[in-house]
This record gives sequence, C-alpha cells and structure tokens, in this order.
Amino acid sequence: MIGKILLTLAVIAVAYLMVRRDTSSKSDTAKSAPAKIADNDQKKSPDPTLHDDLRTASYLFLFFMVAVGAALYYYRWQDDHQLITVRLYSADQAAPVSYEVYKYQLAERSFTTVDGRVITVAGSDRMEVIGLND
Repeated sequence: MIGKILLTLAVIAVAYLMVRRDTSSKSDTAKSAPAKIADNDQKKSPDPTLHDDLRTASYLFLFFMVAVGAALYYYRWQDDHQLITVRLYSADQAAPVSYEVYKYQLAERSFTTVDGRVITVAGSDRMEVIGLND
C-alpha cells in the first residue's frame, strides 16, 4: 500500500515538473517571439484558449482522480474497521464464546480480537460471524 502511495506521489511530482518546465520554456520563447512574428510565412500559433482549456481539464481530471482515490481508500478503511461479533461453538462447552473483532483481522481459521488476543479456531469448533454485510 505504501508503495502505491509513493508511486502516485512520484507520478504527480513528475507531472508537476513537466508543467513547470513547459511554462518556463514558453516564457523563454515568448521573449524571442516578437522578432519572428513579423513574417507572414510562418505558421499561425495555436489557439491559446484551447491550450488553457486543456490545461484546466487536465488539472480537473487530476483533482478528480485524487479525490476518487482518497474516497475509495477512506471507504475501504471504514469497511475494514467495522466491528463484528464472532461466536465460537465448541463441542465441550454448552454456551458459545463471543468475541469482538475488526473485519480486517478476521481470517479463515483465526482472528485477533479488539483487545489483542489471537484466537485460532480448532477443526472441531464452529465459528459464527455476526455483522458481516458481504
């Protein structure tokens, strides 16, 4: 997970540096451009409003992607930290034993309780999970 975050930050940094380089190179060429504009044979410069619109659209897309990523991360974290109840039915006990467990700490045959105890379920025990919405 940390690797994905670092990769995303690296991509954002590279994109930011490319945009900065693009604007600095345009300011350098803008200083030498008035001498060349006098010639009618040169190509016309592209529409500056189109360039500004594309830049705005790219920033909006970048913001949208970061917002969606943050929202998905938050909803995943919220779902993983949902408290569920696990009841263990053992053959030698009359009443089941109940435990409170975070959803992300529930494995197939073991789990870690809220207070930090690691419980391993035996093959003869029956495990009932209450509060799992999936």
